[in-house]
Amino acid sequence: MKLKFTILAILMVMISGVSFGQILTPSKWKVELSKQEIKVGDVIDVVFKAKIDKTWHVFSNDFDPELGPILATFNFEKNDSYELVGKVTPIKPHKHYDEVWEGEVSYFEKKAELRQTIKVKSLPLKVEGTFDFQSCSDVSGQCVMGDDEFDLQVKGGAAKLAQETKAKTSAPAKDTKGLWSVFIFAFLGGLAAIFTPCVFPMIPMTVSYFMHSGGGNKAKGRMNAFFYGFSIIAIYTVVGTILAVVMGPDFANFLSTHWVPNILFFIIFVVFAFSFFGMFEMTMPSWMVNKSVANEDKGGFMGSFFMAFTLVLVSFSCTGPIVGTILVASAGGEVLMPIIGMLGFSLAFALPFTLFAIFPGWLNNMPKSGGWLNSVKVVLGFLELALGLKFLSVADQTYHWGILDREVYLAIWIVIFTLLGFYLLGKLMFSHDSPLKSISVPRLMLAIASFSFVVYMIPGMFGAPLKMLSGFTPPKSGLDFDLPTMIVENAGSGGVKHEKISGKYSDFLHLPPGFQGYFDMDEAIAASKAQNKPVFVDFTGHGCVNCREMESNVWSHPEVAKRLKNEYIIVAMYVDDKTKLPKEEWIVSNYDGKKKKTLGKINANYQIERYNVNAQPYYVLLDKEGKDLVQPTAYDLNVDNFIKFLDEGIKNFKDKKTAQVIK
Repeated sequence: MKLKFTILAILMVMISGVSFGQILTPSKWKVELSKQEIKVGDVIDVVFKAKIDKTWHVFSNDFDPELGPILATFNFEKNDSYELVGKVTPIKPHKHYDEVWEGEVSYFEKKAELRQTIKVKSLPLKVEGTFDFQSCSDVSGQCVMGDDEFDLQVKGGAAKLAQETKAKTSAPAKDTKGLWSVFIFAFLGGLAAIFTPCVFPMIPMTVSYFMHSGGGNKAKGRMNAFFYGFSIIAIYTVVGTILAVVMGPDFANFLSTHWVPNILFFIIFVVFAFSFFGMFEMTMPSWMVNKSVANEDKGGFMGSFFMAFTLVLVSFSCTGPIVGTILVASAGGEVLMPIIGMLGFSLAFALPFTLFAIFPGWLNNMPKSGGWLNSVKVVLGFLELALGLKFLSVADQTYHWGILDREVYLAIWIVIFTLLGFYLLGKLMFSHDSPLKSISVPRLMLAIASFSFVVYMIPGMFGAPLKMLSGFTPPKSGLDFDLPTMIVENAGSGGVKHEKISGKYSDFLHLPPGFQGYFDMDEAIAASKAQNKPVFVDFTGHGCVNCREMESNVWSHPEVAKRLKNEYIIVAMYVDDKTKLPKEEWIVSNYDGKKKKTLGKINANYQIERYNVNAQPYYVLLDKEGKDLVQPTAYDLNVDNFIKFLDEGIKNFKDKKTAQVIK
């Protein structure tokens, strides 16, 4: 029995050694055009397809690039034969919340497809370029950076491809899940708009109008009421359609990323909030409202339409901020988003007016208008103020202004929701509020929810991740006082203080919190000779989720941290960094013959040529001459194994032993 286990152990070691020493290609790509027969003026797609190995996934290109994983990127070489239309669109990627990155990531499993629309300007057509992508495995714990080239040519009709392809004319699919989310969000916004001071009191007026619009004929009155509701939906949906057609998806992308619209949206939200607080009223021009009211007297369907139009105009001061929020939220998506958003809002908004007009007896069960309506308006004002900060945060992070870091953002939210809680308890009053003699149970529950949210946010000021708010708050890197980081920095240091190392690339590359080191191999080897310490080489990446897991679960262990900080010179070799180096630092790879121009590709090429490995994380221990001390290791969350790996390297360094690395 012991012999069997011994043989099994030897086989496992051999297999693990072989797995470390191989080039992984978990995704195989091909590029094709969506049509074989092409003429000038055609609008076609460049289709990127991949077959992905089991247990692996490839990250898409449609999530926050600041989150961590490396997005797929596509570079087209410009020429006069075509022009790009929009951006590369992923087809049905999976989305989920990733606890490591604290945000929603988008990825492909088994197969991937992305499309870039182009317009053919002249023949022959020539479309060429490069693309980069990242593949990761949740099973093996490895991540691999990949890149490829494409060269598609059409001389006079049929497409000649650099890769073997099959033409396919299917159009990109829409993300129905995203559309449903927008619809539900907008529908809830429509329901909220009903309970505002400039909308709720109009319900009895509307019912009274339709009770007399049929001239005593109930069937005709109900038909007019139905048309009234349909008119409300049509008016709002037309607004969404105009926005979708005029703006288009490219302008939507501009709205969601550029600082100018984001600052504008922030100002609009603040203005709307001040209006809800009673500072001033926002109304449509009186001539427009008067003209609409005058046309209500025509009766019939025409009167119903102008009754609906009057409602839209008069209620603008309350519905404007909500409609604006929905349009802004939907502007960053597909062309259908604003249309779906307005459809959802108007459907909810029109529903009670239509139902009460058809069944006027229901009015007897409605709560009477009063101060509670203004309270709803003020609560919406607090929410508008809080949500408006997101747009300022987007501009601040994108352009690195540094005016709204995580602490400032959370501090403002904590104050806003604390004041909201006091308002709900009647401790804070606005000019239009009625005196609050007692607290209703629903109002008390909302106050409890508001204060609970404040308590939840307070630890975020000291480094807590606040996963529920990961899509709203700035990243933790903006913290000045990060308690978890301070604990890690002091873990295993034995009281030894390490001065910050200023070497190549240290201005934009970083090691895990609490660790100091280099980002250039030559500098690390020089430090090794000067300090008589072995070198710990970390082949890593910005978007390597398994690298972050190793750092947070293994590196942070006190015994591991002590060895890395006190016994080793650390060098992090980022294989996915996009920093373009000066021309004199470019290299031509001995592995694939391609020219490597960026820091990441040069580091990745070094790993491949020396170790025949292209996966991360990958850890190597070197002596002062740059020779391997032990067999390299990879992703392994067993702390004891990692300590043995480090201890063996220290022992061999002191004994001046080197290892024969399996390639």
